[in-house]
Amino acid sequence: MKTRVEVPAESLFGPDNLPYGVFAPEGKDFRVGVRLGDQVIDLAATLEDSMFASSGLDAFLAQGPERWNEVREQVRQLVDDEIDSGAVHSLTDVDLRLPVHIGDYVDFYASVDHATNLGRLFRPDSEPLLPNWRHLPVGYHGRAGTVVVSGTEVVRPCGQRKTESGSPDFGPSRRLDIEAELGFLIGVGSQRGAPVDIGEFGDRVFGVTLINDWSARDIQAWEYQPLGPFLGKSFATTISAWVTPLAALEAARIPLPEQSPEPLPYLRETERWGLDIDLTVAWNGQPVSHPPYARMYWSPAQMLAHLTANGASTRTGDLYASGTISGPDPSQRGSFIELSWGGAEPVMVNGQKRTFLEDGDEVTITASAPGPHTARIGLGEVRGRILPAQRDLG
Repeated sequence: MKTRVEVPAESLFGPDNLPYGVFAPEGKDFRVGVRLGDQVIDLAATLEDSMFASSGLDAFLAQGPERWNEVREQVRQLVDDEIDSGAVHSLTDVDLRLPVHIGDYVDFYASVDHATNLGRLFRPDSEPLLPNWRHLPVGYHGRAGTVVVSGTEVVRPCGQRKTESGSPDFGPSRRLDIEAELGFLIGVGSQRGAPVDIGEFGDRVFGVTLINDWSARDIQAWEYQPLGPFLGKSFATTISAWVTPLAALEAARIPLPEQSPEPLPYLRETERWGLDIDLTVAWNGQPVSHPPYARMYWSPAQMLAHLTANGASTRTGDLYASGTISGPDPSQRGSFIELSWGGAEPVMVNGQKRTFLEDGDEVTITASAPGPHTARIGLGEVRGRILPAQRDLG
């Protein structure tokens, strides 16, 4: 039997979007699908291609942009016609998992507003931005093994925390935070010793995914000098189940804000890779922030060029993230340490004054971008709920 998937005109997941994910109908194996409205289309069944009967997008991503475009066009033609009803599944009837097998994970610090806010909080008597910040995309290597799919619960981390006496104790984080970010998934990897040219971004990066890089600010503050983030960041990073291909974001591409001083030659943009994407952060169901990705100082193309500038290689499935997305207004801050100004200015959440995350809290991040016509396209969601710490060694 054939069926036509009807999608409301106002849907964020219409035929101009078509994000990819990995799903399993009840009692069946995981496979690759494309989201259309509130349905998932089984690509292995509709395209009669066994490559998509897989638990990850990896094999498809490795084939490169020509194949990505070919499959996208095939899917667009399918959704304009009738599809085998056995290949169409309701979102409510499937399980979702990580869309790729994450290789390496790198997190950047590319928002000038976020970096300025944290500089003012942490170094109130100094310049907010360190001298190197406007010369290179600052980043660090994260832990790929703790990247989890949206909906996964997050256990409150334990670690060393500085006390009023100046010496540390050990226990659950008291300043558990979020970071609203955008992630980029490598499709075609690069060889060790061969830096990726900034103009290769569109040929190597397949698409984008929303990210919440959970952060334990008290653990981070004690441990991060002199080497940077470690246990305060590595316990969990949540990504969306859906990967929006770059091809769906053509209408969202915009110039970067002015970069001064001019970047060194290897970081000078050859194409426009600023992105007009609007995020919403909801805390226990209440929207509390609307970070604008359009304000990001460094582009994803510049991040990839810098990531590989020393000859570091990339692989299919590698993930790198923008860092916290914030804007100049208090309502645009993409972390709770900024939103509550280090805990000094509590946020009203469902009638209660709040600063950092408590056990049982749930955070949901969503986003949308301009589509090629009047409708916007959605980037799925990132959702996670905090569980109590599992141990406290004291």
